[in-house]
Amino acid sequence: MVKFLDSLLGKSTPSTEDDYMDLDLEAFEEPEAGAPAMFVKIAVIGDIKESPRVKDEIYNGNIVIMDISRLKMDKVMYERVVKDMKEVARDVNGDIIGLGDQHYVVVTPNSVKISRDKIGGVE
Repeated sequence: MVKFLDSLLGKSTPSTEDDYMDLDLEAFEEPEAGAPAMFVKIAVIGDIKESPRVKDEIYNGNIVIMDISRLKMDKVMYERVVKDMKEVARDVNGDIIGLGDQHYVVVTPNSVKISRDKIGGVE
């Protein structure tokens, strides 16, 4: 310790290679987290043609929150998209729920279930 302080204050003789130690920085670094198991994806659906991309995300194990408010003007298209998403949820043993006066739909993959119990703001 004295030798170290002396070297800082300039009172010491020049250092040699034996005075230094190699540090393995990997021992001090946090291990990188692996890739996430799933993502939460956001989709805005305005047409049935956009459904396949959403389905792919669910089949790939991601949660998708869909804004389907643009479909509300076309009841047939709205019902068709919702039916498609229900089938996907059933195929992957996931879950589906409508939110916000059915303006949003959340579809989850296998092993993710959506609770129907609200937290706070009980009506």
